[in-house]
Amino acid sequence: MSNQNTTRFSVGSKSFTAVAINTASKAGEWIQSKLGDFNTLQTKYSVHDLVTEVDKGAETMIRNLIQTHFPTHAILGEEGVEPGPAASQSALERMRGEEYLWIVDPLDGTTNFVHGFPFFSVSIALAHKGEVIVGVVYNPIHNELYVAEKGKGAYLKGKKMRVSAEPLLTDSLVATGFPADKQHALPINLQGLQSLTPKVRNIRVAGSAALHMAYVAAGRLSGFWEIGLNSWDIAAGALLITEAGGKVTDTLGNPYNLGVRNLLCSNGHIHDEFAQQLAEAGATGF
Repeated sequence: MSNQNTTRFSVGSKSFTAVAINTASKAGEWIQSKLGDFNTLQTKYSVHDLVTEVDKGAETMIRNLIQTHFPTHAILGEEGVEPGPAASQSALERMRGEEYLWIVDPLDGTTNFVHGFPFFSVSIALAHKGEVIVGVVYNPIHNELYVAEKGKGAYLKGKKMRVSAEPLLTDSLVATGFPADKQHALPINLQGLQSLTPKVRNIRVAGSAALHMAYVAAGRLSGFWEIGLNSWDIAAGALLITEAGGKVTDTLGNPYNLGVRNLLCSNGHIHDEFAQQLAEAGATGF
């Protein structure tokens, strides 16, 4: 890394990226150790939106580790925000002006964790003046650490990631989710699902937006969309995808920013066709 970039991405001798990697790894290892061994299970915004003491404990661990190195940095974590879309938007707006903002989902895929389904992740991003400069997503079950640094590419196990090469939607494997917001986001997402299913090779719904986005970056999925996501679901994955050569926008095709909630991301080749299908189905969320 050049001296110029070292100045940008580090404070003192501690690299932002190194701290993100170390923090995600430690949290992920602890989460894995608690698989099948949690004590409390509560619902938040809806019966589909679960939280355990493991989510809360992982976020506390992440906050402590980050603040040890960067005590002046702000941290926006899922478990520190009241449930529901309005509270999520409000929390982000309060913190968007921070020079350095860590955006954390300590356990993305809590329902999977609760059921022992091995598809969940830790997501940690760092934004500098509103631009994501570091993104890390860690899948502890498969020991896969996805890492991106602005302008430096995206990597998995030391190898540079590239998005897939499918040129058309009909050749593509895409993914989505079932939002916790049953009144608004879920029906819209189901409209998109119904419209897209006959037009793609197949669709996967595995239950972790951050990990789905990491799979797009790694070329395992051609694209992903979902209505009603939060900044902590998206921020790290957005950098992974763009650094791997893909495209991240809202469902109308507008450029990604921290406030995007209706997400569309892809290998870039299928993006316009993907967006068009969602628009024709009335499934953009706008």
